[in-house]
Amino acid sequence: MEENINALDEIHKGACMGMDALHFVLDKVEDDNLKEVLDTEYAQYKKIAERIEEVYPKYNNGEPHKTSAMNKMMTWYGVEMKTMTDHSDSKIAELLLNGVNMGIIEGKKILNKKEIDEEVSNIINEYVSMQERSVEVLKEYL
Repeated sequence: MEENINALDEIHKGACMGMDALHFVLDKVEDDNLKEVLDTEYAQYKKIAERIEEVYPKYNNGEPHKTSAMNKMMTWYGVEMKTMTDHSDSKIAELLLNGVNMGIIEGKKILNKKEIDEEVSNIINEYVSMQERSVEVLKEYL
């Protein structure tokens, strides 16, 4: 049971962090097609977060972990600093790719090392697959 809770918490935090990062960079994006891509990705992160929120009560009475105010601030600050001199779509795609790759790694670690229920595994597989697709799309903007 604890493995399921930890897995759901980690993926929920990752989805929330992805939504935060997309929110912070969206106003810097100039290309309309890239804006559409990021809007779609935001919706996909939100869908995964909502799925986790739906199944979480089966494993825990509380709510899934979200990104803390400090993490949100650090994400915003990182985006601002890294785009201060270069806020091109290429730079934004690079920043997002770094985050997406971290999410893929975390998701794969959970899937490879933990005994988790099939329902939880399916959500994590969806999260990893979404991010793998994101890598391919974002590479086009480098």
